[in-house]
Amino acid sequence: MSVSAPPRPGMPGGAPRGPSSQGARQAGVILGDQPLRRPDTRSPQVMTRRAWWLVVLNFLLPGAAQSLAGSRRLARVGLTATLVMWLLVIAGIGVTIVSPGLLTSLMTNGFFLLLVQIVLLAYAVLWVVLTIDTLRLVRLVKLKPKARPLVALLAIVGLVIGGGGVTYAAQQLIAPAREALASIFTNNDPPVPPSNGYYNFLLLGADSGLGRDSMRFDSISVVSVNAETGGVHITGIPRDLAYVPFADGPMHDLYPDGFEGHYSETCGWGPGINQLMNAVEICQDDGGTGLYPDAAAHSSTPAIEATKSAAEGILGIEIPYYVFVDMKGFADIVDALGGVDITVQERLPEGGGPSYEGEPAEDWAIGWIEAGPQHMDGDTAQWYARSRYTTSDWDRMRRQRELQQAILAQANPANVLLRFQQVAAAGEDLVQTDIPNGLLSFLVPLAAKAKELPVQTLELTPEGAGIDTDEPTADEYAHVRDLVQQNLYPPSPTPTPEG
Repeated sequence: MSVSAPPRPGMPGGAPRGPSSQGARQAGVILGDQPLRRPDTRSPQVMTRRAWWLVVLNFLLPGAAQSLAGSRRLARVGLTATLVMWLLVIAGIGVTIVSPGLLTSLMTNGFFLLLVQIVLLAYAVLWVVLTIDTLRLVRLVKLKPKARPLVALLAIVGLVIGGGGVTYAAQQLIAPAREALASIFTNNDPPVPPSNGYYNFLLLGADSGLGRDSMRFDSISVVSVNAETGGVHITGIPRDLAYVPFADGPMHDLYPDGFEGHYSETCGWGPGINQLMNAVEICQDDGGTGLYPDAAAHSSTPAIEATKSAAEGILGIEIPYYVFVDMKGFADIVDALGGVDITVQERLPEGGGPSYEGEPAEDWAIGWIEAGPQHMDGDTAQWYARSRYTTSDWDRMRRQRELQQAILAQANPANVLLRFQQVAAAGEDLVQTDIPNGLLSFLVPLAAKAKELPVQTLELTPEGAGIDTDEPTADEYAHVRDLVQQNLYPPSPTPTPEG
């Protein structure tokens, strides 16, 4: 009695080859030809049709080409990575909708951004590997001659769009953001909670590139951001405001009756608030460290801390943080944003000023800013904020506020994203601050709210606040503090009785 051999797998009556072979056969049915994994390599028509499928699948779903025609181990890696990337994108969209504060907190965390950058770069490298392997599976030499360069070109284009897009996000968006955060926000102290419902910041502007032997703050203002609504109130402090009072601290101990001038043969200063740099740092042997020994450890300087104390004494509010803006960096940020739109009220000269008193502007101006609507680049905006020889300091303060508001309007999310690398690079040179990184998750959502509200301003000038900037009295400073309270906390309107 003869015994027949058991049928072999794959032969009639044999065991099925498994789901992968079945899937390949189904793909072959879809193509109207042999399965993708075991094609008829003698037919250029079959191989060409197969090549188009594999290249398109590699672009649409990296790892799918290997699943159907190549290494299943590499396929698992590719498909898993692709699935994880899509899940992360969906999770990001969900968090943006449900909890935008959490997303903001993550996107302002340097370690999280570094992790995202590494993941994106790793996925881009994987996409390159999968594309090269797909071209290997395609077997270009087996295709129709005319189809070979087109298939290879499509694979490269898909890699540039897909893998290049991931690389761009990692290197041109995530990396500049992480570097800017690390460069600007160096203070790691715990954030200070809002004071009476407001985050208050001392905003300082100066230009050390004008050949000065000491830098003084040319622009001084306090930005108050409502912690609930995001409403912004800016109080402008004239740079020559004299005899300013100080909040409790070392400067108040030195000048209990207000800041006074001091003159000597070697070094001196006037009574204006912008002379604090000379009084605290330039004319002191220790550079002001005796007054503010912890300033450097908290990303600040003695002169800035003294100016904070003066601003607190003038306005009667707590100001825990400062932002210092260099005028050269200011011009760079305007250029990075694509310029700003300003309506100029009067014709202004550009240039360093006259050589002698009475010299007409036409003799020394290097250019003019004409009256009317203007789209300004960084250099023009810088002169608009700086020009003072044909107008008053009060006009100059007004123009600086206009520019601040114009920059806020121009810094919309779409514009910042489009020019993100330039904005981030300019920001590193533009800003010095002691705002801690941990406060950003609170401030960024408020910035989005602020764009929907008008910016309120108060100028501490004779016209704006009724104060004599040269010889202010204690009563006038008390009046200023009352004005600030009225502006920050306006009374609720009284309802009108019916009838």
